[in-house]
Amino acid sequence: MIATMIATLTCATAAGVIAAAQAPAAGRAAAGRTPATLAQLMEGILFPSSNVIFAAQGADPSQVKAADDPSTATDPLASSYGGWQAVENAGLALTEAANLLTVPGRRCSNGRLAPVQNADWIRFVQGLRAAGVTAYSAAQSKNQDRILEAADAVTTACSNCHDKYREKPKGPADRCL
Repeated sequence: MIATMIATLTCATAAGVIAAAQAPAAGRAAAGRTPATLAQLMEGILFPSSNVIFAAQGADPSQVKAADDPSTATDPLASSYGGWQAVENAGLALTEAANLLTVPGRRCSNGRLAPVQNADWIRFVQGLRAAGVTAYSAAQSKNQDRILEAADAVTTACSNCHDKYREKPKGPADRCL
């Protein structure tokens, strides 16, 4: 009987500890569903990924020499996942990041909600997604001419959105309007 009570208490205590540990994490997940601002997404994913595609315009990725220690390379084309694989990954990152740009609750750097419901925002995000797919496809083909076309598609997709939501007379305080 004592063994049963101890086992019951142990299970109840363990369940309580697990529930207590999970509750704050679940609350954080719900409250922090979009912890990155729009600018942070741009700086952390879109800008670096676009730059890989732009770099591939001037340097054939298959001709880029791997760094002496590819695991510490700062040039994505010369890193452990360099060459054409870096360009493929950059195209996929742009494609997937488009999904992050549509998450409700995302904030602009000025604290305003990103206009994820606006028809033009949705169209611009679809353009980014298409540009990412174009870059990925071009990288898979390992064709330098197709990379030039992909870079143009990325530039156009970025410019379309930036012209309306980023390039504002008052700077960052006026963005996402």
